[in-house]
Amino acid sequence: MKQPVVDVITMGCSKNLVDSERLMSKLESAGFKVSHNATRLTGQYAVVNTCGFIGDAKEESIQMILELCERKRRGKLLKLFVMGCLSQRYLTELQGEIQEVDMFFGKFDWDGIIGQLGSCPTVGSSSTEQPVVSTIDRHLTTPSHYAYLKISEGCDRHCAYCAIPIITGRHVSRPIPEILLEVRGLVEQGVKEFQVVAQELTYYGVDLYGKQCIAELVEQMAHIPGVEWIRLHYAYPTHFPMDLLRVMRENRNVCRYLDIALQHISTPMLTRMRRQITAEQTYDLLATIRREVPGIHLRTTLMVGFPGETDEDFQQLMQFVATTRFERLGAFAYSEEEGTYSALHYADDVPTEVKRQRLDKLMALQQDISAELAQSKVGSTLRVIIDRREGDYYVGRTEFDSPEVDPEVLVPVAGQQLRCGCFYQVRITKADEFDLYAVVS
Repeated sequence: MKQPVVDVITMGCSKNLVDSERLMSKLESAGFKVSHNATRLTGQYAVVNTCGFIGDAKEESIQMILELCERKRRGKLLKLFVMGCLSQRYLTELQGEIQEVDMFFGKFDWDGIIGQLGSCPTVGSSSTEQPVVSTIDRHLTTPSHYAYLKISEGCDRHCAYCAIPIITGRHVSRPIPEILLEVRGLVEQGVKEFQVVAQELTYYGVDLYGKQCIAELVEQMAHIPGVEWIRLHYAYPTHFPMDLLRVMRENRNVCRYLDIALQHISTPMLTRMRRQITAEQTYDLLATIRREVPGIHLRTTLMVGFPGETDEDFQQLMQFVATTRFERLGAFAYSEEEGTYSALHYADDVPTEVKRQRLDKLMALQQDISAELAQSKVGSTLRVIIDRREGDYYVGRTEFDSPEVDPEVLVPVAGQQLRCGCFYQVRITKADEFDLYAVVS
């Protein structure tokens, strides 16, 4: 009998991707063949791991579900299941609106999905209970030399605009020994580079150990043979663990890279957002980070159009970006999320057109800054890891570049044989708006 195939489609962030990889491992253990390619669906069954963070992400998840419903109507799909953040948050509404879906599951009910696919179906669950995170088996969907490493689930911060605590619940850290065991196992599989991710990285350990332990965890990871690069994502600026900077400075395999979402710089905006930090404290923190870790590249996320944002607030944000000169920056316009503090207490009073204009101005400014910073790298020699070959180029990244979201380094093939997953020293010869060009030095 032909082995049944399950297409797993991941929407949203890298944390969702880790959940999908764990589900895929469980499906394989249950006897299924798995695929993770949304552009080439081949399975009799499909599971959509949805995102419910902001409006655009929710719309993308809904669109994917509807496309799979159409595939099912045409007889190309036997069963369709939906899981993840969107399903966790809007279970009742989705069940009433999209009848073609066989069952909706909460974020963590992986065994329920397998039960529905097996010979002895079980009832699907919308449970909001936190998962038992003892399983570290994963079916990696990334290139074999890098992986995402999720160290915690949930968030205790309760920023005014954010629905994550509503969806995922309170912050739950994974024990350090379990994480290190997973790292060692992934190294044995050939993984060299780890993207450490969490909804709130810097809070790691408070619930388990009574203190912030991200520095301790990263330092222990850095001492594991075979770990070449560690890159940190989604830090929070308030009560930032300063001992992490020493770990970054003293361990060469901890990348000089930090993803720290700041959202705004205007103190009135930060107060309304419930960020528990001021403009002055933010400037001081960034100055300390750059002083303690020379050459660090900072990635941040900013928001425009939050309720009450004035022209003066926005101009402060523009000046902040102009003077701070972030190496990496993303931005988005505020969208009201049901159940959040801002939805309950503030009027969404910045017109949509004003939000769009502000977003365009901010990103245009950052585009110029990014181009100047990229140009400054021309002539320098950097260490890159090669991800893939694409046409006439090998495509790689420096320690300052996270997969999928940051610039890449293009090295002409030119008759040479470079190996994916290997490191090379390259000399940067040219920079354009998005990427660097280099030759092996």
